[in-house]
Amino acid sequence: MTAKPLGRVSRITVAAICRRLGKVYGPVEPPEQWPVLDELIATVLSQNTSDSNSGPAYDELRRRFRDWDEVRRASPARIAKAIRRAGLANRKAPRIKAILQRVFEERGELSLEFLHELPARQAQEYLAGFPGVGPKTVACVLLFACRKPVLPVDTHVYRLAQRIGLIGTRTNAVRAHEELARLVPPARVLEFHIQLIRHGRKVCTARKPQCPDCPLLDLCREGRKRLAAGELAQVATTSGMGVVCSKAKMT
Repeated sequence: MTAKPLGRVSRITVAAICRRLGKVYGPVEPPEQWPVLDELIATVLSQNTSDSNSGPAYDELRRRFRDWDEVRRASPARIAKAIRRAGLANRKAPRIKAILQRVFEERGELSLEFLHELPARQAQEYLAGFPGVGPKTVACVLLFACRKPVLPVDTHVYRLAQRIGLIGTRTNAVRAHEELARLVPPARVLEFHIQLIRHGRKVCTARKPQCPDCPLLDLCREGRKRLAAGELAQVATTSGMGVVCSKAKMT
């Protein structure tokens, strides 16, 4: 029998991952769609911190300043004071100010809504030109604000993709964005991103992954390796579906 091309096998695996995680965590609903500039600033604030810190920092920034133009005119020190909770405030504040200043100088207004009309690749290139804006930030903005099928590879997606075997163990973050973009069909991007984050938080955690409870065990390179090494003490017997969670629906 002729072997299937690797890309085809990986795409089948992506579909299976989404299907199985959907049974455990429920369907993915698109989050609230923000203006593009709002999403960009919020995503910059979320870098190297948790949502529980970046969310309040964003809210405080909007509370202290009337609009983005007032933030643009403010000193980095004033901005940093408002976003202190997000961490790295002295680094993020100048970036935010520089982003707003550049948008104003190039567009004559503080809006990035024109990105909706650009092809995804062109929009990616534009956003990547801002200071402190890397592939993950670009992808978050385009996926959530513009609804373009650009996959953000955050720490959970990166870790799970490596463990499952969708990308190599030595693949860096930049290459991971490129490789996963080729593997995940556009219609699956949002679902794949959110379901892997859910699973990374609940089961496939960084320090102690709960492999016996994982519905992806038979698809997972790392899980199969642990199983073969006898590291998994209790593994349920299934018929081709790996270990299916018996837990109640988790959100």
